[in-house]
Amino acid sequence: MISTTLSPRELNQLIENGTVTLIDVLLPEDYTCRHIAGAENACVYEMVFLDRVAECVPERDKTVVVYDDSGTTMAARTAREKLERAGYRNVAILQGGLRAWQEAGFAVESNVSANAPVPVRDGVSLIDTEQSVVEWSGRNINNRHHGRITIAEGAIVLANGRPQSGRIVLDMNSLSNLDLQDEGWRSMLLRHLKSEDFFDVERFPTVTFELRGASVIDKATPGTANMEIAGVLTIKETARSICFPAIIAPQEDGTIKAHAALDLDRTLWNVCYGSGKLYERLGMHLVNDLISVEMFLVAR
Repeated sequence: MISTTLSPRELNQLIENGTVTLIDVLLPEDYTCRHIAGAENACVYEMVFLDRVAECVPERDKTVVVYDDSGTTMAARTAREKLERAGYRNVAILQGGLRAWQEAGFAVESNVSANAPVPVRDGVSLIDTEQSVVEWSGRNINNRHHGRITIAEGAIVLANGRPQSGRIVLDMNSLSNLDLQDEGWRSMLLRHLKSEDFFDVERFPTVTFELRGASVIDKATPGTANMEIAGVLTIKETARSICFPAIIAPQEDGTIKAHAALDLDRTLWNVCYGSGKLYERLGMHLVNDLISVEMFLVAR
């Protein structure tokens, strides 16, 4: 049995003795950019991770060392746990990962240059209305309905890598429902939502959001909100300031993707039907005040 963790020098000794199989558990593109000589690649994020390791190391009693990039996340630890549950009896982790290996003065193989972070390009980016999606969800004690709203137009102005200003216009006539299968019930719900009970779409055919700025969220990790967005939302001619977290992610092709999810108290915009704080004895007509909105935006 070997120790559950190995220093770079201890690993180098095993490599020189030819008594270890190395498994790089990162993405194939990361492996291509940089890896320890002789290491095999089996990405721990993929469902076929164990199948891939079995191809490289069919003997369960062989010494296996797994490593990730920095040793600061769960990647290598998760790989070891998976392998131990699969019956591998001698699995260790390289302390500090690939970074520690290089800092200790040991060489790596590199076939291509590592991709530099994609910079956010300043200037005006237009919202791709075909690729962008806005979803809504409303609830009461018995049920939940959800659907989509089409973006009629939109643009975002970026300065110093941050959204500085912009405008998004939603077409309320496009309001759709995705959960009701019966056409009659679906049509009735949409008539209800578009009527003066809710959004009074005949009089107010659009909803607008005016972006007024954004601030960086410190220490945001990938997959979590990295910007706090500020702006003014106008519904039924009622304008109110709102703030919400969002992910802003520049893409390699030059586009910008953004994601945000927020809850809005509809009564603040005079959408009052079924509100328990404004009406009494509503019975089955009680509707939650909060409406959830989720946006997946693509800007070019």
